[in-house]
Amino acid sequence: MSLVARLIYARRRPLLKRVVQEVLALYGVEVPAEAEIGPGLLVFHRGFGLVLHPRTTLGADVVLYNNVTVGRADPWVPQQLSRMERDGVVLCAGARVICKEGVLTVGRGTVVGANAVLTRSTGPNEVWAGVPAQRVGFRKPAHAPGPQASSARSTERANSAAAVSESG
Repeated sequence: MSLVARLIYARRRPLLKRVVQEVLALYGVEVPAEAEIGPGLLVFHRGFGLVLHPRTTLGADVVLYNNVTVGRADPWVPQQLSRMERDGVVLCAGARVICKEGVLTVGRGTVVGANAVLTRSTGPNEVWAGVPAQRVGFRKPAHAPGPQASSARSTERANSAAAVSESG
């Protein structure tokens, strides 16, 4: 777990709250104590520029890259909880997830591409890209390896065996 991810989890401890928020600010990370963060958060590139709305909820095993924003499109319109990612969501560098109204939910295993601006809810295992973001494909669920994964493992084993036979 990265230092920034540890600090994000530590921001809710009463004695450390203020100090942790200031250290996160040095990294350019704005994650309010009200934001709910599930287990297994992975933050790349120290999360530089990461901003989460206070009513954001992240599921388990969410991956966040630098310069990601999860927020509201219009702060003057009353809004429900801006619930966000389910388990296994990946928000690539510069992604913006902007809730216009109601509740925006990013489906389990969905990838939001670099610099995409997502303004609506997604289904599970989808890939979104563009401004405004559009679905550009589907992602194979991580728990179901396909024939490519098994053939890649076979190739890896063959290469390892060849390397061992050459050295010995």
